[in-house]
Amino acid sequence: MTQFFNEANSVEAVNARIGADVSPRLKEVMSSLVAHLHAFVKDVQLTQPEWEFAIDFLTRTGQICSEERQEFILLSDTLGVSMLVDALNNRRPPAATENTVMGPFFVAGAPQREMGATISLDGNGESCRFEGRVLDLEGRPVSGARINVWSDNADGFYDVQQPGVQPKWNNRGVFSTGADGRYSFTGIKPVSYPIPHDGPVGTMLTALGRGPYRPAHMHFIVEAAGFQTIVTHTFVGDDAYLGCDAVFGVKDSLVAPFEPAGDANTAWRSRFDFVLTPV
Repeated sequence: MTQFFNEANSVEAVNARIGADVSPRLKEVMSSLVAHLHAFVKDVQLTQPEWEFAIDFLTRTGQICSEERQEFILLSDTLGVSMLVDALNNRRPPAATENTVMGPFFVAGAPQREMGATISLDGNGESCRFEGRVLDLEGRPVSGARINVWSDNADGFYDVQQPGVQPKWNNRGVFSTGADGRYSFTGIKPVSYPIPHDGPVGTMLTALGRGPYRPAHMHFIVEAAGFQTIVTHTFVGDDAYLGCDAVFGVKDSLVAPFEPAGDANTAWRSRFDFVLTPV
């Protein structure tokens, strides 16, 4: 018997139209999406003008997307969805280093550098020595771990945001650990910066009384044969935006010490050990 749509049976009416031969996973995901979406509409008693505003918001979000900018990922980030998906897919033992979002400014192909090298090519900012070890869960050093690092410059911009202004590969590099599992390189003490907020997502943040800033951080991807890859940041411990990161990327375990280096050539020192989980 045909089940026609009404307010009470809206979920059943829509989900009953899913074909018999569709992917089981697609059916599971879409059935749940419909159920939660309809429950939300009923819960807030969504008005027609509010529905029209939402359609316009999503339209404008799509229209601002380009090869250089993905406003829908930014929307996902600022609603905490990106971090939730990351958490669900990267559960690890308590001793292991936690993941956080990759962010939009990773660039493949960064140059391999000698251990201890400087990644700051423009000479700006407060110099900082990053060092530590890559270990397994038993505390043993991991040899041959590949550490890909990148950060913003002293003005809060990544090199890809300022082509022709910053040198290519500024504040980026790849390092490989030896038998002792140690890594070290010199960059700058990162600075906090705002996510792009001149589009629909920025308008949403303003309406919600939220700011667009991310606390200062250094990006790391740590990978080694036989271990899960870590995509993470280390955060500057005294940053004013730690408690209000626009994309919810901060975790207690990732707040790293940044201490005066007591060195004529380097202003700061930050030590952090990465602990890998076996595959």
